[in-house]
This record gives sequence, structure tokens and C-alpha cells, in this order.
Amino acid sequence: MEITRQRALLHNDADFARALARAAAGAIIFALPLMMTMEMWELGFYIDRFRLALFLALTVPLLFGLSYFSGFEETFSWQDDLTDALAAFAVGFIVSALMLGLLGIITPDQPFTQIVGKIALQSVPASIGAMLARKQLGQDDNPRQEQRQRSSYAGELFLMMAGALFVGFNVAPTEEMVLIAYKMTPWHTLALACLSVAMLHVFVYQLGFQGQENAGNLGFRSLFMQFTLAGYGIALLIGTYLLWTFERTVGLSAMEMVTVIVVLGFPCTLGAATARLIV
Repeated sequence: MEITRQRALLHNDADFARALARAAAGAIIFALPLMMTMEMWELGFYIDRFRLALFLALTVPLLFGLSYFSGFEETFSWQDDLTDALAAFAVGFIVSALMLGLLGIITPDQPFTQIVGKIALQSVPASIGAMLARKQLGQDDNPRQEQRQRSSYAGELFLMMAGALFVGFNVAPTEEMVLIAYKMTPWHTLALACLSVAMLHVFVYQLGFQGQENAGNLGFRSLFMQFTLAGYGIALLIGTYLLWTFERTVGLSAMEMVTVIVVLGFPCTLGAATARLIV
């Protein structure tokens, strides 16, 4: 009996160690492109500390929800999900510190607040990558997880939000978002918004992607209102929040702000449309 118990504990420890290793790999894969951009280095230095603290605080409940739907190991209670969320954040922070140090982006002679700011900002995408490592790098054949993904309308919207953040984060810190907005006319903006809505509807509900929402008895109008428009609204909200966090809306007029939100809303919409494939 005791030998069997010890073997079970060793097996569980090995599984958890494998999950942590997979989480570290996911953190590197998702965060590395951002680690190599000057915008992220500069943001870690001058970003408003309140906005950064809020961003970090909101990351924990996001990771908690991702753990419930697609964590880096199977969970059975909210305590497990919270533990996984904190573990993913810790993995993201450690991986970010190691990689930024290895790339020479943080050095001992830099001010402590600058070092912490760079690591903390980078730890957000890294922790998301760590949490999604099971889905992206591991086997995702758990029927309980699949049942969770189809559990409720709120769950569908959460997955759209996570997908929008997952994709939008890759381009939100860059100056190109504002530059593209400057080059666009109001007609370009309207056309891009219409394309985003059409893409969201077609990608998820017409092309037959794995894990797509089953329309069931819902008609086109109900489906369009409840999922497509709601998903686009979520994408725009995520885009707006990312732009505010990275201070990309400072000094913009109302029209310029709307345009840059629509621009960032396009990749965010792509993330929301393919949320089930991502998370």
C-alpha cells in the first residue's frame, strides 16, 4: 500500500514537472517576439505604474479563467485553478527575467524600477503563453475540458476575450498601429470595421473550424446579435484597453482614436474568431 502511494506521488510530481516545463516553453514561444521589440523595452521604462499595476492585477483573473477552460494541467476545483494561475504567472515572470537578462535587455547597472517594469510587462504575455501551453503544446483530449468550453454563453464570450487579447497583444505596443490609423480615411475605417465583423462571423460559424459554436436552432439574426456583434464589441474593448495601457491614445483626436481602435480591433477580432483554436 505504501509503495503504491509513493509511486502515485512520484507520478504526480513527474506530471507536474512536465507541465511546468511545457508552461516554460509556451511562455518563451508566445513572449519571445515581444521581447525582441524596442517598444516593449521602452514601455517597461516609461509606462505609467498605475496602468502597469492594473494590467498585472487583471492578468490573474484572466489566468484563472484560462486555467478553468484550458490550463497547463487538469484541475478539479477553483483552488486548483487559482494555484495554476499563480504558477503560470510565476513561470512567466521567471522566464521573462531570464530571457531579458540573456538578451542583454536588462543589466545590473539599470535602475531597479526599470528592471522590474520591463520584467513585469513582459510577464503578462509570457504567463498567458505558459497557461495555454497544454492547448498549444500538449495533448488536449480531455473530455471534461471540452465540456467546460461548451458550458455557457458567458464562457463563449470569455474565450473570445482571451483570444482577442492573445492576438492583439502582439501588435498593440507597436507604433505601427497609430501610423496605420494616420494613413486611413474614414471610408477605410468603415470598410475595415465591416470586414472585421464579416470575418468574425464567417470564420467561426461558416468555415467549419474545429470547436466552432454549433448554431443549433438559432437563426441568423440571433446568432449574429448574440455572438458576432458581441464578439466584435469585446474585440474593440480589448483593443481600447490595450491602447490605453500602452499610452497609444495620448494626444489623439476623437476621430484618430476611433480609427486606431478599429485598426487594433482587426487583429483582436481575428483572435476572437479563432479563440477556440487558440485557447
